[in-house]
Amino acid sequence: MALEQLKVQVIRRETIKPSSPTPHHLKTFKLSLLDQMTPDLYIPLSLFYPFSSTELPHLQEATEIAAKRSLHLRKSLSETLTHFYPFAGRIKNNLEIECNDEGAQFIEAQVNCSISEILKQPDSETIKQFLPIETDLKQAVINGCLLVIQVSHFEDGGIALGLSVSHKITDASTLSMLINSWATTCLGSGQSLVPKFGADFLFPPLSDSKSTSSDIFAAELVEEKCTTRRFVFDAEKIALLRFKSASEIVKNPTRVEAISALIWKCAMQASRSNSGVHRPSVCFQSMNIRPRVAPPLPKNFAGNFVAGYFATNKEEDKIRESDHLQSLVTKFRKGIKEVEEKYAKRDGWKEGMQVLQEYGNLLKNDGIDNYIFTSWCRFSFYESDFGWGKPAWLCNANLVPKNTIILMDTRDGDGIEAWLTLKVEEMALFESNQELLSFAFLNPSVVWN
Repeated sequence: MALEQLKVQVIRRETIKPSSPTPHHLKTFKLSLLDQMTPDLYIPLSLFYPFSSTELPHLQEATEIAAKRSLHLRKSLSETLTHFYPFAGRIKNNLEIECNDEGAQFIEAQVNCSISEILKQPDSETIKQFLPIETDLKQAVINGCLLVIQVSHFEDGGIALGLSVSHKITDASTLSMLINSWATTCLGSGQSLVPKFGADFLFPPLSDSKSTSSDIFAAELVEEKCTTRRFVFDAEKIALLRFKSASEIVKNPTRVEAISALIWKCAMQASRSNSGVHRPSVCFQSMNIRPRVAPPLPKNFAGNFVAGYFATNKEEDKIRESDHLQSLVTKFRKGIKEVEEKYAKRDGWKEGMQVLQEYGNLLKNDGIDNYIFTSWCRFSFYESDFGWGKPAWLCNANLVPKNTIILMDTRDGDGIEAWLTLKVEEMALFESNQELLSFAFLNPSVVWN
């Protein structure tokens, strides 16, 4: 459906507070150092649920279904916030969250089309209409809600559930736990994970908010004329790509390593063709460190437990074109091992912070192309059943910074979707790269039946 024809009309705005007040001893939630280092922005996620019946509902029936679902969503969200109480609070000076139960914002909207029209060719500009707020560095988490939700009702009974969650207290693992806990509560059956907080004991925060490094990535979070595209890699193509990316050093590349290497390679080629010069390139890969610290942390540890490494590709890195993928995969594997070695130590996080500082300095260099990769693969977003089935499709399409890439599982768990944002002129070159298109499909329709 053309964006100019799409109408998303807000019909309700409500503040949802925890069903039980937060105890006095939990009223102050201290941010960890990793929280403080995180940029002030919202993490967006959109989940799409087609109507489960084979027969489309009549208008009156659709209205009744929407009202019933809305009631269940609001009630269960209130109950969920009792366990995820910091999400109902407000941030103070990048040091702590005042858990004052002011609540999350809940928005409902009516859409003038069917959900199938959106999923036929889901471009990023259309998907943004189903998110409650823009992912904007200047507006995020400043005197506002840390959790904002938009429920959009389609004419055919389908639902889009859009979430914007403060990155200050949320990584992909935490967001997955929040959504699945909410879904389990709404469904009324099953055992939901109860979050465990306390990251500030493991990663002690800096006491002066002005000296924290939440602006490390600010140099790259600048507005430029960019565009976002979606590429889908199916299981068969991924297997071929992994085979092509294998070497004596890395004999069995992961799905993420192989796809990241291909995207980085093609992005560097697009940059070189656009600028006419071979610019140095840096790739930052973020990682979930829960299983990598000593001792490993449980999955229900909430907050930001994300570290990373960066790999470089310089002009003097002269290698045969046929060996380029293998070379990039080797750089990734080396970075992963270095992170694992650092965080296996008792005070390994201190070395990890040095890596972030080094990367922050690279971001300030206009002569270097920087790419930020994030993988949301293997998290259980597709398990979130609120009572009308599991999502047919989900995405994180509102990528503000240029050269940002996020990888997510396809619904079957075997494929991977890559969403990436590049400068307009570079994207035109990137999306026509024949090597890329031999492994990836450019924005295919979402199939769920």
